[in-house]
Amino acid sequence: MDWQARYEAEDTPWDQGEAHPSLVDYLKEGRFSGRVLAPGCGLGYDVRAISTKENRVTGLDLAHAAMEKAREFSKAGAEEFIAGDLFDLPGELRGVFDWVMEHTCFCAIEPQMREDYVRAVGEALKAGGRVFAIFYLNPGSETQPPFGVTVQELDELFGKKFSVEREWIPERTFEGREGRELVRILRKKI
Repeated sequence: MDWQARYEAEDTPWDQGEAHPSLVDYLKEGRFSGRVLAPGCGLGYDVRAISTKENRVTGLDLAHAAMEKAREFSKAGAEEFIAGDLFDLPGELRGVFDWVMEHTCFCAIEPQMREDYVRAVGEALKAGGRVFAIFYLNPGSETQPPFGVTVQELDELFGKKFSVEREWIPERTFEGREGRELVRILRKKI
């Protein structure tokens, strides 16, 4: 998928124009603090929802056009947007994050890259860091993004490096995704 071309052409049907409703609900509990990485953040709705003056959120996306457009929105806090590759993070972005916010990056990558995804997220996090993940279980496509995943696959992929602290089916989500997502909070094993 040429993400840059899709953003340049404004051909982004996945863009909902707002932060994920289950993230918004979770934030009412006030649980994010420290440094947060949001890979595959697109136009940064989730980034801005998380961002405060007390934490520092880094939105990361392969598409330079997405990062340029994300920067055009008013700042919500101390967020920044970087065009870059999660699988090739620069040294200054390794081992420094308290949280990773996963929403749409995991389902957008080719399934054979998922072990690399788990490795990259683990490398970005500090020891004991957490992942807030909204996994799209069954989007209905096996040939193009978004790619689905089973709970068993998630357990196998993340189980060696992460423990599940909490999981739930979101009560609120985007139209058409009802009952098709799983939210997990994962903690990096020390």
